[in-house]
Amino acid sequence: MQQHLTPAEIVRELDKYIIGQKEAKRMVAIALRNRWRRQQVPAHLRDEIAPKNIIMIGPTGVGKTEIARRLARLAQSPFLKIEASKFTEVGYVGRDVESMVRDLTELAVNMVRAEEQEAVKLKAEEVAEEKLLDVLLPPRRRQEPEQHPAIEGEVEEVASKEAEQVDSTREKLRSLLRKGALNDRYVELEVPDRSVPMVEIFAGAGMEDMDFNLREMLGSMLPRRTKRRKVKIPEAREILIQEESQRLIDMDKVTKAAVERVEQTGIIFLDEIDKIAGREAGRGPDVSREGVQRDLLPIVEGSTVNTKYGMVRTDHILFIASGAFHIAKPSDLIPELQGRFPIRVELTSLNKEDFIRILKEPENALIVQYLALLETEGVELVFADEAIDEIAQIAYQVNSRMENIGARRLHTIMEKLLSEISFNATDLKGQTIQINRQYVQDTLTDIIRDEDLSRYIL
Repeated sequence: MQQHLTPAEIVRELDKYIIGQKEAKRMVAIALRNRWRRQQVPAHLRDEIAPKNIIMIGPTGVGKTEIARRLARLAQSPFLKIEASKFTEVGYVGRDVESMVRDLTELAVNMVRAEEQEAVKLKAEEVAEEKLLDVLLPPRRRQEPEQHPAIEGEVEEVASKEAEQVDSTREKLRSLLRKGALNDRYVELEVPDRSVPMVEIFAGAGMEDMDFNLREMLGSMLPRRTKRRKVKIPEAREILIQEESQRLIDMDKVTKAAVERVEQTGIIFLDEIDKIAGREAGRGPDVSREGVQRDLLPIVEGSTVNTKYGMVRTDHILFIASGAFHIAKPSDLIPELQGRFPIRVELTSLNKEDFIRILKEPENALIVQYLALLETEGVELVFADEAIDEIAQIAYQVNSRMENIGARRLHTIMEKLLSEISFNATDLKGQTIQINRQYVQDTLTDIIRDEDLSRYIL
């Protein structure tokens, strides 16, 4: 866990991937550090300290989701991103708000299970290797000698020599197996048959969780079925390692750790919360929106949700909400829900300088990604600073004239700019291609000039 990072260190880590938005980074860094601080206070006070939930306000494509996602990775926390507009008031057709806690718990179980499997991987590999050798060289059953004193000693001696030969052959096979000399060889394995009879019990929307749980329950009640598969040795090794890993881990321990992780460090990112902010009474959609807010309130305030892994408390899950709030305002949320999001931070729109930095500075910068992709074809791309400047200018110009979609506009422009090179990359192997201002203008200027066309293409 990296929750011991100071707020300044958290901001520096976020700076590696997200350009600008200093205030938002500071707020989420404080929220994350407060979790570590809460663990240090006396036990009687710990449960009283509620998480400081955050509302991020800003247009699309400025980094709201990325900040929350990177924060979760830093904290190694279970993280779920979900659109608030997917939920409906109880009684309407759609997903209920408790499903997000169940989804988060499922993610946490998978996360902890993967960590436990990694911890027992060496042991699982050893056992899998022995089982694979048993398949390649089945152990001979020892024949019980007849009860005759004269020949009993001779039979024992022959059996001993045969055992030595088998051991020698087994070690030779082990050596070949580790060198990869047997990788093209096929073996037959008995593997569990994962197929479960398809039984449609509930067809209504919003019943997905119950439907899945009943199918899972029916699957566990049926006898364990196996089937024989013929696979190459590398795949057989992976199958056996997976099986042994499952046997070596304690799922009760995994479940307990996962539920605790959700309750203490879980993060839920509620996107598009402005879409449920309407409060005018008397019209169906708005009644439903306010109903979603009222259903959401106990989850954010702290309640207990029933999941297939047991009861999960939401008191200390960190909720980060976001929305553009072009039409609605945070004050349009019901007062009780507003009070559960004490931190409000506004993210600023991106300008040309921000686009230049996004293209060049982050560790996963767009230009770095395209260089790596085309390098796999043996093509070297070289971007001149003037070309980067022109790309940023075009992105800013298109965002100003049309819908402002923030940094996502760069993805569209870069794809259009490099589409010809990407298509012909196999024929350009070994070449170095210079991308300068003239190339950018020749490729994109005609599209920019034709506003109707640019609405479709960019």
